[in-house]
Amino acid sequence: ERDNPGYRYMAGRGISNEMLRAFGIGYADDNWTSLTDYLKGSGCDPKTLLALGLVSRSDKGSYYDKFRGRVIFPIINTAGEIIGFGGRIIGQGEPKYLNSQETRVFQKKNNLYGLNIAKNYIGKEDCIILVEGYMDVVSLHQAGIKNAVVSLGTALTANQATLIKRFTKN
Repeated sequence: ERDNPGYRYMAGRGISNEMLRAFGIGYADDNWTSLTDYLKGSGCDPKTLLALGLVSRSDKGSYYDKFRGRVIFPIINTAGEIIGFGGRIIGQGEPKYLNSQETRVFQKKNNLYGLNIAKNYIGKEDCIILVEGYMDVVSLHQAGIKNAVVSLGTALTANQATLIKRFTKN
């Protein structure tokens, strides 16, 4: 773990192993084809990986990993299914955060990061705390404030507001 740049970054931000496990946070190395090679070796069609937004395709037709050198935040729906990913770059580079592209399964407007965990605590507090980013959610949960979530995008959507109302009006 200590040799993993993503682990070192998160530990440096004060995030515990318990929170890394609870949120399923991981690291995508900076090799151009680690994920591509692994999934192709497991029988996955690169075109499917492209459609899911896990890989990109070069002008020459080769496939390469989209998320490289990033801490990976799985986006998990309230049913416990991974529907997308957010990746924060380690060190320099742009964009700072990279999110899964919109697909039939993953639509930012319909989901909130952290709701899969927070849903169990929102009722107890009878409110939800909407914060700015993934790290805010993880940090608050670690501090015992477990009813925090973040919208996926720059603004709260009507669909996200409706989703919140399923759990609380506050």
